[in-house]
Amino acid sequence: MLYREAGDFKTSYHADNQTFPIKFDRVGFWVTMAIAFLVIPFMINDYWANAIFVPFLIYAVAAIGLNILTGYCGQVSLGTGGFMAVGAYACYKLMTAFPDVSIVIHIVLAGGITAAVGAAFGLPSLRIKGFYLAVATLAAQFFLVWLFNKVSWFYNYSASGQINAPERFVAGVAVTGPNTAPWAQYMICLVFLTACALLARNLTRGTIGRSWMAIRDMDIAAEIIGVNPLKAKLTAFAVSSFFIGISGALFFAVYLGAVEVGEAFGIQKSFLVLFMIIIGGLGSIFGSFAGAAFLVLLPVALKVIGVDLLGWPTDLVAHLQLVIIGGLIMFFLIKEPHGLAQLWRLAKEKLRLWPFPY
Repeated sequence: MLYREAGDFKTSYHADNQTFPIKFDRVGFWVTMAIAFLVIPFMINDYWANAIFVPFLIYAVAAIGLNILTGYCGQVSLGTGGFMAVGAYACYKLMTAFPDVSIVIHIVLAGGITAAVGAAFGLPSLRIKGFYLAVATLAAQFFLVWLFNKVSWFYNYSASGQINAPERFVAGVAVTGPNTAPWAQYMICLVFLTACALLARNLTRGTIGRSWMAIRDMDIAAEIIGVNPLKAKLTAFAVSSFFIGISGALFFAVYLGAVEVGEAFGIQKSFLVLFMIIIGGLGSIFGSFAGAAFLVLLPVALKVIGVDLLGWPTDLVAHLQLVIIGGLIMFFLIKEPHGLAQLWRLAKEKLRLWPFPY
């Protein structure tokens, strides 16, 4: 009986247009933020950080970025892994060239560099769309991976071809390098995810977000009513690539510490993030969180249940994971294209009416 709107009145347009118009949702949001910032950092250990929380936070940033481009603007992209690689290598070059500058600035600048690269590769979207645009972004994926493999300047002429994150500090606390504490890894990723989610939420609710959705729904009609397709599509590519570049920089510097572009940012990374927004829900910030959480937790849950409890072979569990993901993608594309976010919205509608559905 808690999830009710009775007595929850709005006296202004601003109050009626807020992200969480129901008081129960607002309280739940602030409780979740309090737990995330004030409880988990004191309880987290190395396993929870590296297996669940840190990859979830980083993939959620990438999923928000791809959702802006594909979910809100309708531009299909298969180059997420390549753009994450741009963010990672840009962060590495900045860290080695300017060691006295804060790692936070490096990560933001890496996102800006990725935004410029993403806008450049988004130029074909002005002439092509759908399957052809997906192939063009797939070409960007392979080109970027090839570029970072072949041009030794990007990895500072290392014989191994790997890039390694040097130790960097924020407020005297190590956030990169082998001496980084799990709570420090978690906190820097959480801060970036919170900032990116707030920025994305405000962008999608404003004029630029409405222009993206107009292009997504019908680009010819959007152009007739005054939406500039050049500006809308290129800003979507730039903003999306900015978030993806930040996730790539965090993935390299904070999470892995050392990467080789073909292994860390191959085509499988692009499909993984795409599956996150399909399962989570296209055109939804919450769907980006839900999809990232689901695909990060699924391998852990299958390992605990299949390997540890039931004693199944590891390779069988790995193949079962692929079968489950493929089945869920087909289910959501056919039965519920808006993914887990829509299921959550329907559940809330039922709760608002229960026990009087009519």
